[in-house]
Amino acid sequence: MAGKSPELFSELNSIVSIASVSSCNDAIDMSNKAVIDYLANQFENMGFSCEIVSSPSDGKEKFNLIATLGSGPGGLVLAGHTDTVPLDEELWDVDPFKLTEKDGKIFGLGITDMKGFFPIVMEAVKPLLDSTFKEPLIVLATADEETSMQGARTLAEMGKPRARSAIIGEPTGLQAVRSHKGIMMESIRLLGESGHSSNPALGNNALEAMHLVIADLMLFREELKQKYRCDLFEIPFPTLNLGVIHGGDNPNRICGHCNLEFDIRLTPGMHIESLREEIKSRVRTITDPLKIKFELRPLFSGVPAFFAEENSAILQMAEELTGHSGINVAFGTEAPFLQELGMDTIVLGPGNIDQAHQPNEYMSVDMINPCINILQQLIKRHCLI
Repeated sequence: MAGKSPELFSELNSIVSIASVSSCNDAIDMSNKAVIDYLANQFENMGFSCEIVSSPSDGKEKFNLIATLGSGPGGLVLAGHTDTVPLDEELWDVDPFKLTEKDGKIFGLGITDMKGFFPIVMEAVKPLLDSTFKEPLIVLATADEETSMQGARTLAEMGKPRARSAIIGEPTGLQAVRSHKGIMMESIRLLGESGHSSNPALGNNALEAMHLVIADLMLFREELKQKYRCDLFEIPFPTLNLGVIHGGDNPNRICGHCNLEFDIRLTPGMHIESLREEIKSRVRTITDPLKIKFELRPLFSGVPAFFAEENSAILQMAEELTGHSGINVAFGTEAPFLQELGMDTIVLGPGNIDQAHQPNEYMSVDMINPCINILQQLIKRHCLI
C-alpha cells in the first residue's frame, strides 16, 4: 500500500536527514537551503515549475519554494514549513536525522512538525500526474516558521502565491482546524552593573530585578486569564510561557545582565501592540526605581488569531472527507498570511501536535494512507474537476 511504500519511506528519510533548525540563537540557527533545493529537485522531476524566493534574514540564508503544476486562476495551495525546532540529541532514543520505524510509528526530527508533510504530498500527487490540471496545484515550502514566520510574511508582502483555497499541513490528527490562537514571542533584557559579590553596594543585580519582573509577568498572566476568554478553545484563556532565561557569568560576581524570553498565546480580542505597550509599562515600573536599564524586544512581530471564512468551502470539504467537524487549537500557524492573500484557508495534516517540539518526535504510520487519500480528493475537486 502507498503508506508503506519503500519510495515514500525513502523520501521521508531523505528530508529528515537534512538538518534545518531555525532558532533565535544565531549559534544554532541554520540555513534551510538544502531542504529547499531537495524539494525543488523532487517537484521539478514530477513536472512542477519551481520558483525559489529568498527570505530576509540577519543570519543564515533562508529560502521559500513555490512549486506549481498547471496554470491559471483558482487552484489549491498545499503549504508547509521546512524548518524544525532545536534539539538535544542526548534525549533521543533514536537518531533524529534518520527515519526509524518501530511499533507502528516513524521517528525523526521534523517528521510530524512538519517536513514529513512534503513527501506525503508527493505520494498523493503521483497518481494524478497524467491528468489534465484545469486549475493549478501549488506546493509552498517556507522558512523560519518556528521563529519569525518571516518566510510566509515575505511571500504575503509579495502577493504570492494566489489560489482559491489553501491547506497548511501542520499536525492536526487529520482534523481540519477552523481557528487557532495568535502568538507573540518577546525578549526582556535588563542591564544592571556587575561587581564583586562580597559587597552588594558595588553593583546593581540584574538577576534580582528579573526575579521581580518574572513575578509581575506571572501576575499579568492571571490578569489576562480573567480578562479574556474564548470557549472555542480547549484552553479558553490566553497563556504566557516563561521559556528561556540567561544571566550573569560567575557566582562570585554581581549579575550585570539578564535576558528573559517568553511567549503569549492570544485569544480573539487581544491586540499584539497593545500588549507590548502594557508589558513595557509594567516592567518600567519595576526597573526605573532600581536604576536598571530595560529593553523589550519582539523576537518576531507576532501572528494574530486565525478563523476560517464563514461558510468556508474548503472546511466543508475537509469535514466531509475526514468525518470530523472542524476543531480549534491553541498553537499558531502561517494561516493568517495565506488568508491575507484572499485564499479560503484551513490547517489539516498528519501527526499530532503533542509530538512536536520534543525528543523522539514521531508520526503514526496509520495516518499516512488516510492523509494521502484526503489530499488526493481535495486536489481532484480543486484542480481536476
